[in-house]
Amino acid sequence: MQNKFLNLLIAFIFTLSFHANSKQVKKDTTNYRPCFIGSTLLMLGNFSTVNNPEFAQINIGYRITPKNVVFLEFKTSKFNWPLGVPWGPSFDDPKENFPGYVRQYIIGLAYNHFWWKGLYTGIHAMNAFQTYRNDDKSKITNGFTLFMTYRLGYQFKLFKNRFFIEPSIGFTHWPIKTNTPKSFKEKENKWPGYFAFEPGLHFGFNF
Repeated sequence: MQNKFLNLLIAFIFTLSFHANSKQVKKDTTNYRPCFIGSTLLMLGNFSTVNNPEFAQINIGYRITPKNVVFLEFKTSKFNWPLGVPWGPSFDDPKENFPGYVRQYIIGLAYNHFWWKGLYTGIHAMNAFQTYRNDDKSKITNGFTLFMTYRLGYQFKLFKNRFFIEPSIGFTHWPIKTNTPKSFKEKENKWPGYFAFEPGLHFGFNF
């Protein structure tokens, strides 16, 4: 179910056209709004009945200039499989699951630069404070992971620049990872310390 949802999301992202006409661009400049609050449509994955991520996210941002944007990300999620498992037959394979799960709370700082119309690149530094638990929900230990994500995306502005939606594709790796339990680490060591072609679908409200 989760794999099917992500496949549909990727298809949706790549079928969106990177097109914004000159009339819309003129309106966007007139209706410039420096602050925004938003989230991601990836939260729809919470409807999955397999490996439900119990995912929530909120973004709070500020446009330093029309081309330079910074924002904070606050997230929480749960996962019970190595994050380095790539797309393919192993992605949803229960054999790859941990002997338990990880609950994490993330505080992140991100920067987007707009190059042409809505086309942008972004970098996200996310501090994940993690709790490792057994299947019976008993705590094993606490850990920390620094996630770094690099994104390429396009922002579509809607309703006189009051709303926006940002389909993107990303690459995530974790250069810092501490205090992983041995049983979890044995599963993770089978896979790379990165995840490529990560879909993104942020949305927000400008004010």
